[in-house]
Amino acid sequence: MPALRLGNTAPNFEADTTQGHITFHDWIGDSWAVLFSHPGDFTPVCTTELAEVARRASDFAQRNVKVIGISANGLEEHEKWVKDINEWGSKVGPTDVGFPIIADADRKISTLYDMLDEQDATNKDAKGLPFTIRTVFVIDPKKTIRLTIAYPASTGRNFDEIIRVIDSLQIGDKHRVTTPVNWKKGEDVIVHPSVSNEEAKTLFPEHTVHKPYLRTTPLKVE
Repeated sequence: MPALRLGNTAPNFEADTTQGHITFHDWIGDSWAVLFSHPGDFTPVCTTELAEVARRASDFAQRNVKVIGISANGLEEHEKWVKDINEWGSKVGPTDVGFPIIADADRKISTLYDMLDEQDATNKDAKGLPFTIRTVFVIDPKKTIRLTIAYPASTGRNFDEIIRVIDSLQIGDKHRVTTPVNWKKGEDVIVHPSVSNEEAKTLFPEHTVHKPYLRTTPLKVE
């Protein structure tokens, strides 16, 4: 099947999770969602990642974002792993994995989302099934894929960056702007090219024209 691209509708599916059975689109509802995959339970890098996501639950909630993990193991292993994650995370601060983790031992959802390692034929579990690539999907309330990132197994994900991109996407959806290199929430943004110079005077009265194609403006956001 073709690889999923930005702008595609995120495939719907049903799954068992650590918080019960879900239908993915119904679970997302009117929220944004972050779906992030793991090659297996009790893996060191992923343990640190899930603990970080749990500790930052309020950051995602403030942005109307639901998070959901997926790992190529069953629910029994997931439940045991969650205890390890909470124990590890508590070394930094209060940690409670309150988000669901999808059971995907048969790799059906990983296949649906093109998250299997096809390049390294040796990257398989004891049963000979390929491990899941550590992928991140950011999905908007319309169920559209807005961001994908695939990480190597050796490198932990940067959730500061994932939250930064969500801020950029949400601001861009609400206002006619884009964001420049290394942008962080609260900094100046770029007036979208579709905004005419006359419109810009009304929409962004404090904007600055640097080049005919590059106009920046402060933007007050909550």
